Amino acid sequence: MIVAGDFKNGVTFEYDNNIFQVVEFQHVKPGKGAAFVRCKLKNIVTGATVERTFNPTDKMPKAHIDRKDMQYLYKDEDLYYFMDVQSYEQIPINKETIGDTLALVKENEIVRILSHKGNVFGIEPPTFVELEVTETDPGFKGDTTTGATKPATVETGYVIKVPLFVNIGDVIRIDTRTNDYMERVTK
Repeated sequence: MIVAGDFKNGVTFEYDNNIFQVVEFQHVKPGKGAAFVRCKLKNIVTGATVERTFNPTDKMPKAHIDRKDMQYLYKDEDLYYFMDVQSYEQIPINKETIGDTLALVKENEIVRILSHKGNVFGIEPPTFVELEVTETDPGFKGDTTTGATKPATVETGYVIKVPLFVNIGDVIRIDTRTNDYMERVTK
């Protein structure tokens, strides 16, 4: 069982005969009245998003989620193909299920496939990825302390904000949880 007061992003639980994953949550303590937990939940079967409020002491059964590491092979129109690195079995997953979670993942990278009773509902990319900058404005030496940023396109085609000193050909580390620039990687 999981208590609503212990919700965190990514927690999955059973509620109203469905399986939900917490997308966002907020503990609210009003001046008058009892505290409550306001949540944005994603139904992992239908993909629908709903907002609900819970008493912090409400208990729900925790849903068992299978997590399996698989290699991202390639994209073919609206299907993404993944391979189990032990059995070499390949599975296609449609674009609606994946969303934009692979925006920072190169082909042949290992990702974690999330499923419930055999139904795939999401993908967890590696926490940090290192990608080469393929397009950006020229950098200027000494522009390291201003905090200014510029857009840069990485090798997967994703556009990210980077400091002014980053140049084309630089390899940068990106946090996939926030899609933020972390640091430039030395070669």
